[in-house]
Amino acid sequence: MRTAFKILLPILVVAIGIGAFRVLKSTKPEQTPPEVQERVWRVDVERAVPQRLAPELTLYGRVETPDLLRATASASAWVTDVAVRDGELVAEGDVLVRLDERDFLPRIEQAKAQIAELEAEIESERNRYETDKLALEKEKRLLDLARDAVARQERLKTQQVGAEQALDEAERAAVQQALAVSNREMSLADHPTRVRALEARLASNQARLQELQLEYERATLRAPYDGIVTGVEVTPGDQVAKGQVLARMFALDSLQVRARIPAPYQAELLTALRQAGTLPAAAEIGDTAVALTLDRIAGEAGPSGVDGLFHVASDPAALRLGQMLTVRLERPARDGVIAVPFRAVYGGGRIYKLEDGRMVGVDVETLGEHRGGKDEVERLLVRSPQIKAGDLIVTTHMPNAMDGLRVETLDEGRMAKAPGGGAQGAGAASAKGSAQTQAVQ
Repeated sequence: MRTAFKILLPILVVAIGIGAFRVLKSTKPEQTPPEVQERVWRVDVERAVPQRLAPELTLYGRVETPDLLRATASASAWVTDVAVRDGELVAEGDVLVRLDERDFLPRIEQAKAQIAELEAEIESERNRYETDKLALEKEKRLLDLARDAVARQERLKTQQVGAEQALDEAERAAVQQALAVSNREMSLADHPTRVRALEARLASNQARLQELQLEYERATLRAPYDGIVTGVEVTPGDQVAKGQVLARMFALDSLQVRARIPAPYQAELLTALRQAGTLPAAAEIGDTAVALTLDRIAGEAGPSGVDGLFHVASDPAALRLGQMLTVRLERPARDGVIAVPFRAVYGGGRIYKLEDGRMVGVDVETLGEHRGGKDEVERLLVRSPQIKAGDLIVTTHMPNAMDGLRVETLDEGRMAKAPGGGAQGAGAASAKGSAQTQAVQ
C-alpha cells in the first residue's frame, strides 16, 4: 500500500500542476498587440507666390580708369617742391610738383638771343639786296664804258694809230667788268634763297623758344581736374630727367568697374544691352551702396568669358583705383518666378511641396539669385509649371528628403492665417533660419 502511494503521489502532483497551469492560462487578461506609428518630421514651409522678378548674377570686378594721369617732368631739372601726397583729394589747378625755374630760364634767354641774331641777319640781307641793285646799275654802266674803250682801241689799231698793248688792256678791263656784273646779278638772284634760309633758321629758333617756354610753364605741375593722387615718385632735391613720372592721379568721374562675365551669360546680356542700352547693377562697400550700370561688353573675350564695363552711376567718392568689388548684375526679368531660400533646393534643381501632410518632389528650373533690397535675405529664383500660387513649399532642408515622407509644419496656425501666403510665410522661414529636423512619435 505504501509502495503504491509513493508511486501515485508524484503523478498526482504533476497532474495538479498541469491543471493549475491550464486554469491560469485560460483566465489570463487579453493583451492588445502594439501599433506601429509612422514617424512625422516637423518642417518649415512658405506659400508659393509667382512674380515677375529679375535674377541677379554675382560678379567680381576691379575698379579702374581709362584716364590715369601720369604727370611727367617737361625737362631735366631739380625738384624744389612736392605739394601733395598719395591719397589726397586735389582740385583743378592745385600744384602737384614744382621744378627749379633756374633750369629753364638760361635756355630761354639763349634762344631769344639766337632769334635776335637771325632777325639782324635778315635785315642785313635785305639791305644788301638794295645795295646790290644800285651797284648793278653802275657796274653795267662801267661795262658799257669798257666795251666802248675796246671798240675805240680796235678803230685806232685799224688806222695803225693805236698800240696792240692798249687794245689788250681795254679788252681785259671789259672782261673783268662783265664778270663783276655777272657776280652782282647772281647775288641778286640768290637773295630770295638766302632770305628763305635765314627765315627757316629763324622759324626753327622761334619754335625752339616756344618749346622752352612751354617746358618752363610746365615746370609747375598742376592738377588738370578734380581728382585723387595715387602716387608721388619724387621728393624735394631730386634731379629728374625729361619724361620721368613725378606724380599720378585720376578723376573720380572717370572710374569704371571691369568684371568678368561667364561665357554662358554672354549672349543673353549682349541681347539685353542691345534692347535696353544699359543694365542696372550694384555693389556694396561696407554700409555704402554703389549704383552701377553695365554700359558695354569688352571687344575681346577669353575662354572663361568676357569683361563687362560698368559705369559708376552714384557718388564714386568711396571707390579707389584697383579696389575689388562684388557686383550684383540684374539680368532680364522673368514671369512666373518664385523666390525660395537656398536650403529649399536639392541638387540644384528640385524642391518639395507639402500636400496632404506628405512631401511631393518637383523638378524646377533655377534662374539665379535675387535680393530685393539691401536688408533682404538673398534667395534663389525657380520656376516650374507644377507649382501654383499658394502651394506650400518645404523650406527646411531634410537630409532624408524623399517623395511621400510624412511631415507637419512647425506653425500650422500661422500658415493657415497667411493670406495667399508669401510675406508671412517667408518671414517665418527667415526668422527660424535653417530649422533642425525633429521626429515625434
